[in-house]
Order: sequence, then structure tokens, then C-alpha cells
Amino acid sequence: MIYRELSKEEYGNVSGRILYEDNHLLIFNKSAGEIVQGDKTGDEPLSEKLKAFIAQRDSKPGHVFMGVPHRLDRPVSGLAVFAKTSKCLERLNELFRTGEIHKTYWALTCGRPTPEQGELTHFLRRNEKQNKSYAFDHKVPDAKEARLRYKVLKDTDRYHLVEVELLTGRHHQIRCQLADIGCPIKGDLKYGAPRSNPDGGISLHARQITFTHPVRHEEISVTAPVDWVQLR
Repeated sequence: MIYRELSKEEYGNVSGRILYEDNHLLIFNKSAGEIVQGDKTGDEPLSEKLKAFIAQRDSKPGHVFMGVPHRLDRPVSGLAVFAKTSKCLERLNELFRTGEIHKTYWALTCGRPTPEQGELTHFLRRNEKQNKSYAFDHKVPDAKEARLRYKVLKDTDRYHLVEVELLTGRHHQIRCQLADIGCPIKGDLKYGAPRSNPDGGISLHARQITFTHPVRHEEISVTAPVDWVQLR
């Protein structure tokens, strides 16, 4: 298998954003705008870029495995987990499916949640054609229950830094639920933000992930640096 060669700048950029790696998995700090897995755009996904990076770094002539157990929306930044073996991918898939991987997000919102901490429960219905979810306060056909906990960490003149703990994993869950209570995420035009961010992303960051390593059986907790410029 022949992988493309990364430029010196690209190589350094990828290397500097690997937050955890062993023989089984890799945890990466994704930037807004990057895609985790290939889609209809045809843009290079992180899964392929990381394969090329490892082949180059380790002088690996054969096939590089890079499995994707979960996705982050393209405009979202932060922690993305990849499996380096098929066995690890299978086990990570099961951990995500059973909710044994705990994820914390940071969001900059255009409104301040009231009260400043609490739990939200909605029923979300996904519209595939629009690539958007709609929130209901009661059960409706084809909707799935969505729950999250939140607390306000900081206020600025225009925005509010909110920490979110996902209790379920639904399509656009954080974006949709916060928008439904009048707190759309900065830059998220799809869910009611008044203006876009300069980089085209939204101010939602997968901040921390904690889980039991699927092979080593020890607790892993990784935190992703955030671009504090957004908080000015």
C-alpha cells in the first residue's frame, strides 16, 4: 500500500495534535472543518491523513489500519478517537454503543442557559434531507430521547461558556438541545446563531473523554486544548 507523503508542515501539524497513542488506539485534537471519515465531498478525511502520517513516521510499507468508532460533526473541534487494530475498533464500538465512554464538551452560546446548571431532556427527530434534528418536549413518531447535563463556566460580554456532559448520543444533540432553550452555539447558523464564525466552524469543542482502555483495561482520560481566542 502506498500512502501520500505529508509535507514537513503537514507532518508537524498532525504530530502536534496527537494527544494519546499506543499500539491499539489514537486520540486526536480535530480542528473545525476537518472530517473524521470520508463523505460525499471527497475531501481527505482524518482517518486517511493519519494513515499517511503513521506510514511515514514508522516507515511502514504495508497497510495501516485506522478504524473510526465515532464521528464529530465537521464544524466541531476537539477529541476524535481512532482504532489502530480491528480488535480495538470492535471493542471501542461496543463502549460507545453502551455509553461507557464519557464525553464532555465546551460550547460558546449566544444566550445564557437558565438556570445556570441543570439537565435537558428532549425527543429529537432527525431530518435526513436537511441534515438537521428537531427537538420536542414530548414523544413523537421517529424521535429518540436525548439527555444532557450542562453548567455555565464563564460569561463574556456577548457569549457564555457552557460545559456539557452527554448522557445520550444523538444526531446534532448538543446543537439542537441548546438552541431549543434559546442558546444557539456561536457560529451555528443551522440552529439559529445570528452570524457565522470566520473559519466556518462552530464554537463547540469535544473537551474531555474518559473511558476504560479496551485492551489495557486501565482508565484513560484525555483533555483537548481549546482556542481561547474565541472567548474574547
